Amino acid sequence: MPRTPSRRTALHGLAAAGAAVIGFDPFTRSWAATASDRPLTGLPPLDGTLHTDAAALDAAADDFGHIVHRRPAAVLRPGSVNDIAAMIRFCAAHGLRVAPRGQGHATQGQAQVDGGLIIETAPLAAIGPVDSRNATVTVGAGAKWSDVAKATLAHGLTPPTLTDYLELSVGGTLSVGGLGGQTHRHGAQVDNVTELHVVTGAGEFVRCSPTRHRDLFRAVLAGLGQCAVIVGATLRLVPAPETVRHYLLPYDDLRTFLDDQRRLVREGRFAYVEGQVTADTDGAFRGYLLEAVAYGPPVGPTPDDSTLLRGLRHDPSGVQTSDLAYYDFLDRLAPGVAALKEAGLWAYAHPWLNLLLPGCSAVSVAGSLLDDLTSADVGPGVVLLYPLLRERLHTPLLRTPDDPVPYLLAVLRTTPPDDTATIDRLLAANRTAYDTVHAAGGTHYPVGSVPFGPSDWRDHFGSSWRQLATARHTYDPHGILVPGQGIF
Repeated sequence: MPRTPSRRTALHGLAAAGAAVIGFDPFTRSWAATASDRPLTGLPPLDGTLHTDAAALDAAADDFGHIVHRRPAAVLRPGSVNDIAAMIRFCAAHGLRVAPRGQGHATQGQAQVDGGLIIETAPLAAIGPVDSRNATVTVGAGAKWSDVAKATLAHGLTPPTLTDYLELSVGGTLSVGGLGGQTHRHGAQVDNVTELHVVTGAGEFVRCSPTRHRDLFRAVLAGLGQCAVIVGATLRLVPAPETVRHYLLPYDDLRTFLDDQRRLVREGRFAYVEGQVTADTDGAFRGYLLEAVAYGPPVGPTPDDSTLLRGLRHDPSGVQTSDLAYYDFLDRLAPGVAALKEAGLWAYAHPWLNLLLPGCSAVSVAGSLLDDLTSADVGPGVVLLYPLLRERLHTPLLRTPDDPVPYLLAVLRTTPPDDTATIDRLLAANRTAYDTVHAAGGTHYPVGSVPFGPSDWRDHFGSSWRQLATARHTYDPHGILVPGQGIF
């Protein structure tokens, strides 16, 4: 991968209030901006900047969850991939923990590190030329999916699967999985990567793929950052529609709602299938809204309502239909996000719950969890419930139930960040919900806030645990990468 951004005049790092970081004090285990009576360990030459000012450290000690706050010792804003490799080698030599940070959308401090180094990946935002012949594009880990989609659409192509919120980094979602309404057709985002560019925990730059360093490739995708820092990726693309038809279909019965969703993904009738659960006037979560999208030309035929909706058992009086330009559909959350930010709700705590339920017991398990849910538990957040197809999911570390049609249940809770009693109650409720789902054969989709320890993670990864543990020992021999996940 090209060194991105392009190399600038070598710096030795910058720090607080414009003062230069001149070295690392191994006695105090801190970065030094002034001379000391003790010998300092010099920093490697950097193309970018190293920050120890309060503003940089405070920002790195927070995330979208606004629940966990671990303050690093320094923040690297790299000017090149070489900066990342050099600083990881430096940190490994001095026993300093390291975590990459993309858009800071974690919910429970997963990308934070107490007293260590945060590597901001946002500067690695280059989007390479689109290879129309092979239908791929190589991008930096810090590129946002919104920008990737815009760049590829100029060539009539699109990433096959996109998360509903587009302002996430490529490196961030590839570290977790990347699920969306197209997953039933194209798999997760991690299933659509042909090559990764990474820097291992030993500070080595490696290109890996299904045929080259395959063990590393499989350990990094959905590997929660435990073996290497993603710095770039080559993504598979598919033809994009110019317009789509978007349907919202209301239901009043959970079983019927789930059965119709299952039918749609098995038939492949729609390119995109999701669903929401809404509260009624009494605050009970008994309303169901199936969201389905048909892609128009040149990908598919002009959508025909009678054909697409045939046999479905929704309430026809409440159907909402709209025709949208493809990118407008992808970015449909943008106005709502802007409103949340303006109202101050984006800065609320987000103790999210994200679980994958076995399809065979989805009605009973989801029904039980939804019966226990109150409007106060969700706040201004939303509840999502929609199916995947397991046959489309090929990444070993993206753990899913052993069921042909698992369902994602996402309770996107939102609550004031200073109400710690409510946050603690919701975190405990998340754990209880996970235990219920796990007992039924379900799994944790690890973007949320479920209290987990090492034994939980070993159980979570199951038959893939040895693969991950071996790769960790091989590629991060000092065990410095992403301690916030609490896996090792």
